[in-house]
Amino acid sequence: MKKYDALFKEGQAHLESLRQLPARKDQRFSEFLAEKGISRRSFMKWSAGITALLALPLEFTPMVAEAAELADRVPLIWLSLAECTGCSESLLRSSNPGVGALIFDYVSLEYSDVLMAASGQQAEENLENAIKNYKGKYLLAVEGGVPTANNGMFLTIGSKARTGLEIVKEAAANAGAVLCAGTCASFGGIQAAAPNPTGAKGVGAVITQPVINLGGCPASANNIVGTLMYYIMFGRKPPLDMFNRPKWAYKARVHDNCERRGHFDAGEFVEQFGDDNAKNGYCLYKLGCKGPYTYNNCPSERFNQHTSWPVMAGHGCIGCSEPDFWDTMSDFEKPLGVKLLHGLDLDADNIGLGVLGLTALGIGAHAVTSLFMGHDKSAHDHDQNEDKSKSESENK
Repeated sequence: MKKYDALFKEGQAHLESLRQLPARKDQRFSEFLAEKGISRRSFMKWSAGITALLALPLEFTPMVAEAAELADRVPLIWLSLAECTGCSESLLRSSNPGVGALIFDYVSLEYSDVLMAASGQQAEENLENAIKNYKGKYLLAVEGGVPTANNGMFLTIGSKARTGLEIVKEAAANAGAVLCAGTCASFGGIQAAAPNPTGAKGVGAVITQPVINLGGCPASANNIVGTLMYYIMFGRKPPLDMFNRPKWAYKARVHDNCERRGHFDAGEFVEQFGDDNAKNGYCLYKLGCKGPYTYNNCPSERFNQHTSWPVMAGHGCIGCSEPDFWDTMSDFEKPLGVKLLHGLDLDADNIGLGVLGLTALGIGAHAVTSLFMGHDKSAHDHDQNEDKSKSESENK
């Protein structure tokens, strides 16, 4: 804990500054949760889980709990641009909403196309007033890519027909922090895939302010809530990787924590969907799993209240949290051929010599041999059979 003393004091100081602000809700958060049937015990268990998610010592748990209780003091503007609303759905669509989803019922949500009751001119006034009244203090969350071709004309919003490009630039200029929820907002998503006729880009490519990218299609609900909690606790963005993603969520490859990893090391692979190897939960690499090239915490956090995730359900990872994944990771059901991804050679025939590194990931010789030689086995057997038939014919 000693090395976290400075961070702990920083959090205490920031929460104290929030306590001095007027509450924007009539109820305390504990009363709000009790009304929803969530006990104090469940709330503290959730707080401990978020603490672990943020890679913080257990001593930060009360601080996470207090940050949730002060969530109504932090104004939030949520913009929906070129997107499918999947990230909002990931966060909020639940028959049994947990504390994380309920945070967004309690937070001071000043503007959201999806959740607010207002519409038309009233909605636009809400956005304009929030930007003006909470200048420099609000958290801006953006969902969706930003069309930029022809000055952004491919996305216009509201009765004034303002472009998404214009709105996000204005909102970002006055925000305390900018959170990009999902791969579309982070890197452009499918809208930015070739040939990209609308000139769609990630938010960070069209504004000058720093961004926090939460890649994923959709983004993990816990990663969204965890980032919100970090911002409320410390008033700033968390440590980020080279793509501006929080390190606590994106520091490890999907492959590193996958429940099928042992089968990869043992050279046990699914050859086609539905075969006996698939039923036995073998590795999906040969069917295009991009887990070795993708950084995210999907195996540990999962989706739908920690129920499952794509690989667990039987389909390989498609690399959706990586920049340009629609172009660089497809075909999604075939191993990568010779391609350059972020400057790394991902030749599937030389896996282990590239990003997978034999030493770094400890891949056993049997796995490597099975992976590299599996494609040659049928040809080898065919040659042997031909030689055997030829020998028998000559003997006759």
